[in-house]
Amino acid sequence: MAAATIVHDTSEAVELCPAHGLYLKPITKMTISVALPQLKQPGKSISNWEVMERLKGMVHSHQFSTLRISKSTMDFIRFEGEVENKSLVKSFLACLDGKTIKLSGFSDILKVRAAEFKIDFPTRHDWDSFFRDAKDMNETLPGERPDTIHLEGLPCKWFARKGSGSEKPSEDVLVRVFERFGEVRNVDIPMLDPYREEMTGRNFHTFSFGGHLNFEAYVQYREYAGFIQAMSALRGMKLMHKGEDGKAVACNIKVSFDSTKHLSDASIKKRQLERQKLQELEQQREEQKRREKEAEQRQRAEERKQKELEELERERKREEKLRRREQKQRDRASRRSQRKLEKLQAQGQRRLQEKIRTEERRLLLAQRNLQSVRLVAGLLSRAKC
Repeated sequence: MAAATIVHDTSEAVELCPAHGLYLKPITKMTISVALPQLKQPGKSISNWEVMERLKGMVHSHQFSTLRISKSTMDFIRFEGEVENKSLVKSFLACLDGKTIKLSGFSDILKVRAAEFKIDFPTRHDWDSFFRDAKDMNETLPGERPDTIHLEGLPCKWFARKGSGSEKPSEDVLVRVFERFGEVRNVDIPMLDPYREEMTGRNFHTFSFGGHLNFEAYVQYREYAGFIQAMSALRGMKLMHKGEDGKAVACNIKVSFDSTKHLSDASIKKRQLERQKLQELEQQREEQKRREKEAEQRQRAEERKQKELEELERERKREEKLRRREQKQRDRASRRSQRKLEKLQAQGQRRLQEKIRTEERRLLLAQRNLQSVRLVAGLLSRAKC
């Protein structure tokens, strides 16, 4: 879906759900084709921008809300233009259709054709013939008859609960918006189902060019009249949102009738069973993850315990080694002390022996002196006789 555009004139807007600021505004688009001449001079080209500016100048005092190139070939340029109001479309077509453009530097004129944009929207004949011819549909059953609208490109923020702080769309808001046309039997917003993408293989989150998140939804009416009124009201309309500040923006949405039995009882039951299986599978995966996590935690705890034991063993060995080293140091010190003591004792013993020998010599000398004195005294006494 295209990006939301600012709406300056909301006079043609009709109420959808004013409580949520939602309105419907007529699509005011036109297609403009400009036939290009055969270029005879090589290297010469026609400027798409210049053609666009000439088209803007052809509508006199009016202005396009948007004007963009939808296709460009060697033979023509196709534009899509949008104006502010439905009433202006005829005026624009009168200014453009059948007119010509003369570009500077070119002798040929460019012929312009303009027509109201052909809206791609299903008709009553489309759904009547589809459900009449479908062999696998039972029109007595909800979801297998024209009762469900499929909407795409709805801005999430516009269907969020007020004051919730979330930009996720709400099924309650969707019901309140579309019950304007009749009693709603059921709704479904696939993006709100966390298992839906896995169930279908589709991505239900889409972004517009403006970067806003859009969603798709299914709205099923209890009565055929509600479906008819909704389709009639949405035909040729854009969705418009008016903020509390009065500023309005509008965006194109795609509307079609559901041809897939999306909200039939059988499809709902099938999705419920698939969701249940996926939930069980998810629970099994979660349980497996939990067991793996517990096993990993146990392993880490055992590894920590083993590391602690290894660290304690290393510490014990370090302490043992330190004790042995200290014991060796004490033994060496003891031996040194013992050797020193033995040395001192030996030195004392030697001094004592030396002293004894010295005293014995002195005694021997004294005895010899005494004997000498006695000998002399004996000789003297003999001499006197």
